[in-house]
Amino acid sequence: MHTTPAPIQSLPKKRLLSLDFFRGITIAAMILVNNPGDWEHVYAPLEHSKWNGCTPTDLIFPFFIFMVGVSITLAIGPKKADKTQHSKIIAKAFKRSLILYLINVAIHFLFTFNFENFRILGVLPRIAIVFFIAVIIFLKTGFKQQLTIFFSILIIYYILMCFVPVPGYGASNLEPATNLAAWLDTTILTTKHMWSGSKVYDPEGILSTIPAVGTCLFGIMVGDWIRRKDKDESTKVAWLFVMATFSIMVGMIWNNFFPINKSLWTSSFVLYTGGLATAGLAIAFWLIDVQQRKKYITPFVAFGANAITAYVAADVVIAVLSWFHVNLDGQSTNLQDYLYKTIFAPHFSPINASLAGAITFVLIMTVPMMILYRKKIFIKV
Repeated sequence: MHTTPAPIQSLPKKRLLSLDFFRGITIAAMILVNNPGDWEHVYAPLEHSKWNGCTPTDLIFPFFIFMVGVSITLAIGPKKADKTQHSKIIAKAFKRSLILYLINVAIHFLFTFNFENFRILGVLPRIAIVFFIAVIIFLKTGFKQQLTIFFSILIIYYILMCFVPVPGYGASNLEPATNLAAWLDTTILTTKHMWSGSKVYDPEGILSTIPAVGTCLFGIMVGDWIRRKDKDESTKVAWLFVMATFSIMVGMIWNNFFPINKSLWTSSFVLYTGGLATAGLAIAFWLIDVQQRKKYITPFVAFGANAITAYVAADVVIAVLSWFHVNLDGQSTNLQDYLYKTIFAPHFSPINASLAGAITFVLIMTVPMMILYRKKIFIKV
C-alpha cells in the first residue's frame, strides 16, 4: 500500500501534488484534534459537534474518505480497461483492507490488552471496508452507473433512517440512542464492542458505513473528472466548483429534514462535506498543479505522501508514552500527562496549553514524515 487514505495507491509516474497536499493537511488536522494536551480544555472548532451540525473537525474524516476515492482513480484507473486484471486488483484490495484492519487491532492492543472491550469498528476499519467496496464499484461500473449508485445510497439511507420503525422504540427517529443505526450497532456489536465515548451509538457503526461508501464514490467521480484528457485544466476547475456549489446547496436544503450529522453520516452530510472537499481539492489543484505554486507546501505533502503511516505512528507514539509512569506531586502519571503538565500547563491558560500541546505533537510528527519524504520512502503494506 502506498500510504494514502486509499490503501492501494502505487507511486504513479506523475503525482497529483495537490492531492498529497490536501491529504496532508487533512491527516495533520486529524492528528491535531485527536491529541489535545487536555481533553477537558479544547477550542470549539477542534471538537466534533455534539450531534447535529458540522464543525471544522467534523470535516476531517469525510475529507479523508473522499480522497480515498480520488486516490483509487489515480492508482487503478489506468488498469481498469484491462478486465483480465480485475480479479488480481480486487484480491490485492482485499488483502490490503485486511492488513489495514489488523493494524487497527494491533493499535488497540498497544493501549490495552483487552479482548472483552475491543471496538470492532472504528476509523481504520471504516477506511478498509469503504475502500474495498469502492474498488469493486469503480472497476465494474462507469460514471453513469456510479452516479446512480451514489444517489441510490443517499436516498435508501434517508428512507431507512427517517421512515423505518426502530424495533423496541417505535417510530423512526434521529436521536442518539434510539435511531435505527444505533439500534443495529447495539444489537450486533453490543455496547462492549462499540465506541467507548458513547456506548449508545458508534460514529463508525454498521449502517452509517453505507453512506460513507457514497462519500468515497463522490471522490471517485471527482478523481475521474480530474484525470480526463479531453478537458483543459481551466474547464476542469470551473466544473469542479459548479459541482461543489451544487452539492453544498443540496446538502444544506436536505439538512432541513435529514440533518447534517457526522455520527450518523447522513445523506445531507455526504453532500455538504463532499462539496467542500471538492472545492478544497479544486483550489489546491489549480494553485499547485496548474499554477505551479509550491512554496511552503512540502511539510503537508510529506504527511500526504505517507498519510496512513503518519496516522498510525501518532497512535503508536501516544501508546508508548502511556506505558511509562513517573511521579508527579506524589502521584503516578503516565509520561504523556507528565510532559504536558510540566512543559505546557504551567505557562499557558488551560485551553491554550492544551492547544500548544496538540500543535507541538503535530510538529514532532512532522520530523519523521519529512525524513521519509526526503528519502523518497513511501511505506506500503
